[in-house]
Amino acid sequence: MRQFQLVSAITARWQAWEGPASSLEHLDLRRDGEGIVACGVVIASAEPAHFGLRYRLLIDRSWRVRDALLETTAGESLHLESDGMGQWKQNGTLSPSLNGCIDIDIEATPFTNTLPIRRLSLEAGESRLVRLAYIRVPALAVAPGEQRYTAIHPGALYRFESLDHAFTAELPVDPHGLVRDYPGLFRRLL
Repeated sequence: MRQFQLVSAITARWQAWEGPASSLEHLDLRRDGEGIVACGVVIASAEPAHFGLRYRLLIDRSWRVRDALLETTAGESLHLESDGMGQWKQNGTLSPSLNGCIDIDIEATPFTNTLPIRRLSLEAGESRLVRLAYIRVPALAVAPGEQRYTAIHPGALYRFESLDHAFTAELPVDPHGLVRDYPGLFRRLL
């Protein structure tokens, strides 16, 4: 099994598949004590939604999100806290609908695909179903979802399937597990 490189400090940028005029993202990822901090900014100008999104994720050493803060330039905000075992609070209140969710997926960024890819450590041909908190942007509406990840070439290429949206893509990743390109949606710039 190919191991991912340790994260110390990484900057990544993505644009929408059709070009930066539609959306652009900047991500700073750094090790912080016992975990990792991911801070990202997404600017989108494509129809139907024009928005700006800022997010900060606190991720433990097992690549589980423990705290997520999302804010839009329109003033919407969402704060999720997790015990790492599938129990969540949404804006300070227990959220039973998210019970059993380990990962999150913010629809405006390819970064959140890195979380299960790193956490699962799949062998070649191995496939796992994950339950996650799916976050729609710019509304910041949260709902449980199911996705499947399959290692085609561990550490390099994964098949992603959204079971809720009947969507499949093959995701090439870099040595840190960050998505390089997300066919039809995002292209990595840096």
